[in-house]
Amino acid sequence: MNAHDAILELDNLTLGYDRHPAVHHLRCSIAPGALVAIVGPNGAGKSTLFKALTGELPPLQGRFRVHAGKGGIAYLPQQSELDRSFPVSVFDMVSMGLWREIGAFRGLSRSQAERVRAALAAVGLSGFEARQIGTLSGGQLQRARFARMMLQDANLLLLDEPFNAIDARTIEDLIALILQWHTEGRTILAVLHDLTLVRRHFPECLLLARECLGFGPTDEILTPERLATARRLAGEFDATAPVCHRPEAEAA
Repeated sequence: MNAHDAILELDNLTLGYDRHPAVHHLRCSIAPGALVAIVGPNGAGKSTLFKALTGELPPLQGRFRVHAGKGGIAYLPQQSELDRSFPVSVFDMVSMGLWREIGAFRGLSRSQAERVRAALAAVGLSGFEARQIGTLSGGQLQRARFARMMLQDANLLLLDEPFNAIDARTIEDLIALILQWHTEGRTILAVLHDLTLVRRHFPECLLLARECLGFGPTDEILTPERLATARRLAGEFDATAPVCHRPEAEAA
């Protein structure tokens, strides 16, 4: 694929904290409409990549380009990053998906409120509008977060461990929603640990272990040999290592 046709390009991208690289020299191009699982051991750099793509973390080296058009990016961080004690109703949290339309201070129109209720119905949460988010189960909260993402109407969706610590029925329903987004032509990148689920539903896979060990068709990437290499590299990682500067020709 021509890089100029990609919705996302990673060009010799190195990311880290306090000048210590967490994941380095990533190079790949993601096509519009792709459904990609990002897998690898704990600490492989998967969430770090998403933090860079959403502007939370500047690159140490290299660059990335996002060509998501007017719809832009929608990002679902891990549930552990959400303060569930914050006093907000399910309706109000989901309505935040319309912030691009309404801004910080405008109220919802009648049609916008109907869209919020429709998104809640789509994830099975009709009747939960007035509930405080702190009273929800893990699965119910994740359904609400997916409803908010629906309203963002983004072209590029980043899901960081969307199925962690939720029930099997919710996983099944949310997978169906992801597949629907895929049929709509949206590009979806999801950090996942369940390789059985990845093999069943995600046609492409990016395998990380502080570096890219492969990107392409899932069956070709998730081989026993590559997975063993990923575990070995994750175990050998040196958190104090300096940035390594690989020449562009070698990185290609």
